[in-house]
Amino acid sequence: MPIHVAGRRRAPASLAAEFPAAEIIDVTSRAVEPWVRLSPFYPHGGIPVPLSGGVTSQSVEGIWQALKVFEGVDVDPAKLTVATMKGLKRTVRRFGPVRGHRAGLHGGELLPYETARRRIYLPAYRWVLDNRVADLVERLRVKRDVVLLDYTTNGDVGDPATPLSHAALIRLYIEGRWPDEGAGGPGPVSEPAAPAA
Repeated sequence: MPIHVAGRRRAPASLAAEFPAAEIIDVTSRAVEPWVRLSPFYPHGGIPVPLSGGVTSQSVEGIWQALKVFEGVDVDPAKLTVATMKGLKRTVRRFGPVRGHRAGLHGGELLPYETARRRIYLPAYRWVLDNRVADLVERLRVKRDVVLLDYTTNGDVGDPATPLSHAALIRLYIEGRWPDEGAGGPGPVSEPAAPAA
């Protein structure tokens, strides 16, 4: 059951030529139901904010943006409550250089980019795969040949030059190759939970 990851902006003819037998599934925030639920922007609600003791977020992207710290602007807890997939981004253009991501909503430590990916983004997105979209993961797992479309295809957490692809993370999760969420060894991969109500 091959799972491929390709750029969403590619022409349909190009995708069809490279993957002639594959089912093409968009998993971005512009996807249709039910696959849009795999987007980190999707407001599942109740997502635990890593390193934050009981705080939850509507979306994974809300967590990532909320904990981002800029030169003159600290965390923004309001991003945790956004339930529309819009208005989540906090940009360098508006706030200046990024200093890092705070290790939890009230944490004192600022995490560098790769460490933040491992300790914040990966656990949050894995929680969604385990607890909110296990049914969709199972549907992908049994498909014969599928291409997941995302805006980026980078599945290497250690490559800071390109944004991380959640489609690539889905593939790694299904293949049992989830990236390391900290120091020493691969991160935990649990068996898919029962589909959420």
